[in-house]
Amino acid sequence: MAIWCARLSVDRWRLSLAPEQDCDTRPTVLITETAHGPRIDAVNDAARDAGAQTGMMLADARTLCPQLCTAPSDPAGDLAMLETLAVWARRWGPWSALDPPDGLLVDVTAVAHLFGGEQRLLADVEAAFARRRLAVRAAIAPTAGAAWALAHYGPRHAIIDPHQDPLRALDDLPVAALRLDDDVLTVLRRLGLKRLGDLAGIATGAVDRSEAAARDALHRRFRNRKSPSANPLVRLDQLLGRVPEPLLPVEVRQMPLVQRRLMEPLRHRSLLDRVIADLAQDMARELEARAEGARRLELGLWRVDGEVIGLRIELAAATREAAHIARLFEEKLDKVDAGFGIETVRLCASWSEPLAMMQADVEQAAERHGTSLAAFVDRLTVRLGAQAVRRPAPNASHLPERAQAWRPPLEPQPALQGAFEFHARPLKLLDRPEKISVLYASPDGCPQRFRWRGNVHEVARVEGPERIAPEWWRERSSVRLRDYYRIEDASGRRYWIYRHGHAADGRGGVPDWFLQGLSA
Repeated sequence: MAIWCARLSVDRWRLSLAPEQDCDTRPTVLITETAHGPRIDAVNDAARDAGAQTGMMLADARTLCPQLCTAPSDPAGDLAMLETLAVWARRWGPWSALDPPDGLLVDVTAVAHLFGGEQRLLADVEAAFARRRLAVRAAIAPTAGAAWALAHYGPRHAIIDPHQDPLRALDDLPVAALRLDDDVLTVLRRLGLKRLGDLAGIATGAVDRSEAAARDALHRRFRNRKSPSANPLVRLDQLLGRVPEPLLPVEVRQMPLVQRRLMEPLRHRSLLDRVIADLAQDMARELEARAEGARRLELGLWRVDGEVIGLRIELAAATREAAHIARLFEEKLDKVDAGFGIETVRLCASWSEPLAMMQADVEQAAERHGTSLAAFVDRLTVRLGAQAVRRPAPNASHLPERAQAWRPPLEPQPALQGAFEFHARPLKLLDRPEKISVLYASPDGCPQRFRWRGNVHEVARVEGPERIAPEWWRERSSVRLRDYYRIEDASGRRYWIYRHGHAADGRGGVPDWFLQGLSA
């Protein structure tokens, strides 16, 4: 497989987004605010010639160049532009991948002959970027690691033949070409390993005893480093193609969009409501064809005078109910000024989720008899605001009182492990665990009789214990563990009790017992 890697000149395309000024002739830098002051994130050619460098503090750069111009950095905008370029770069290969913050990887396997060879392919790449005022350094190699090394530290228009040894072609490059962390590069330099040629014998695992010993020593030093960027041996194997390096291709996903271009501008609210209802029906059909439901909808209104009005709603659950969507936008339209009329209306689902077709849908059944829970939450959110509505959501904690938290309805569900859903919990938890008196056969044995709220209960059945240790990252070291029991008394009532600590834990005296939940 042949991959070409393009390293975009960050100072060019980032500074092109700076405020209106001549960034090519005046020394200009992009800065990021840090705890120690502004730090330079990118420089143009004029600033580099004046002595400014990426990563330098702004105060130090101003001592070298007092007339330095600054502009705030925009990492989110840079990433969005890089994603757009990755989609556009698929003209040279079947798929492309991001290499943030300033690189692209494109698979050009069996494609070069369409451009007249690999040299002409690289020339076409450079010319296409130059037409968009973007400077680029491109290279072609059998692996992504080798292509990255050539694009960042090699000569221009470098190409490695698939039958050529990558290390021999890259032996003059610095070890930074292995895409390692800064602390790892410092360690390698202290060991005297400054260029890839110094690692040739180590990488190939030569028979020579000294080289084999050097590889073993390097392996022992970095054996606990699991990340590829923290382990030079892993990066070497990836560069040689011995270890696979998965790449995530950029997938183009079109957002569902429907619109109406009106013959006559609309100024009356009733006509606008009818248009939005029609758009909601079209959006429902579009989402149904994709087997998806909308979570965020954006409505654009183009007025005759050229002003664009944007409205957005977010839903508590994925839906494609046209009536519900139109009802939510009705409250938003009360504050819209139509001016001399609205000539174009566009509805876009910027966030959608899979929503399969079901015959017996609980939400639809509830909607027919009244208002479904998701629709009710959406109405409250639109009317009162997203911060005024809360819903219970699971929390990553084994402790029952911390296993649930109140979160906004539009906040994404946190990722949880399956172990938190394994153990059964009672139907009702008390607001606070209540202390009980328990008679048991041994200090660490099962309960036989307990007193709660003045009544004595004989234990008929016991299940447990389920031990829950304290959260050491949140609690003090003196907190005792809990042993939970599910018990049933002679009358058939079920309780959830726990013993706070045990007799030999050395963190207190006799363990206390508490009742925390009721099962039936």
